[in-house]
Amino acid sequence: MSAEAVSEEHGDSFRAQQEEPVVRPAGKKRFGARVPQDANRTSSRSKTSHTTVRAQGIRPVGAVAGTVVLALTATACGLGSDLGGKNEKIAIGIKFDQPGLGQKTADGYTGFDVDVATYVAKKLGYSEDDIVWKEAPSAQRENLIKSGDVKFVVATYSINDKRLNEVDFAGPYFLTHQDLLVRGDEVSITKVEDLNSRKLCSVTGSTSALNVKEKLAPKAALQQFGGYSECLKGLEDKKVDAVTTDAAILAGYASQQQHWGKFKLVGLSLSDENYGIGLKKGDSELKTQINKALGEMVTDGTWRKLVRKHFSLSSYESEPPPPIED
Repeated sequence: MSAEAVSEEHGDSFRAQQEEPVVRPAGKKRFGARVPQDANRTSSRSKTSHTTVRAQGIRPVGAVAGTVVLALTATACGLGSDLGGKNEKIAIGIKFDQPGLGQKTADGYTGFDVDVATYVAKKLGYSEDDIVWKEAPSAQRENLIKSGDVKFVVATYSINDKRLNEVDFAGPYFLTHQDLLVRGDEVSITKVEDLNSRKLCSVTGSTSALNVKEKLAPKAALQQFGGYSECLKGLEDKKVDAVTTDAAILAGYASQQQHWGKFKLVGLSLSDENYGIGLKKGDSELKTQINKALGEMVTDGTWRKLVRKHFSLSSYESEPPPPIED
């Protein structure tokens, strides 16, 4: 093969690379885990082309020209990987088992946190199809963020000093309080002290339950189960007298169709829980972008619509949107 033929071959390869849209429109900043699907293909193409040049014994000048073309081709591919290109995805952590907030169903994912995360992702330049949902159990949220498995977490994630030592937060976007859920016909539990000598249920390791047991109702008989669904079953069967955690979580369970009219919130404010969006520590640019999106979500009326959508079927009355912290 002549040097001219090799040059033409590489020229075709370079033009083919140019036809792929590797640069996004200016002004549209995107964040998230990139999916560089063409990395291996680029490497093999470069190696094969370089071997062809040597095998045919092309003169040094031709070899240099071929190398320049290959370098330009590889650079173009590398640029596409850096920018993410049309195949870019964003991984977001949510709860999979909290009705009204974050729940995986046969039809997909639903809940207030899911809708908030979707809104934020769209403001960052992603479509719903670009989102990869990942389960973020309470005990694993920090690890998911620090390892880069998710770009951010929207999962009833209360902002506190301990967590701020490990991750950063945008928001808050929601304020709730620790409360009690009781049976719909319950009239003897109206304050936390009424739990003394009564059976209180929460999930294993819950700080909410310990808060009641250690500080507010020390004589309460604490029973811990693996999940809140088990607590609600115990409440319905009269094996426990109350369930405690954040009011928003309790309201989500009470709003399920199979639970309509069976349970009610007592309406206590045993603690303040500001839900924020967790992200990698030091990522100030992403934090600023998310805070801007959260502000727009409030001002354009979306926040209020989402609250009504997910909590209107329970007795839960949400607080106004909390001020976003810098």
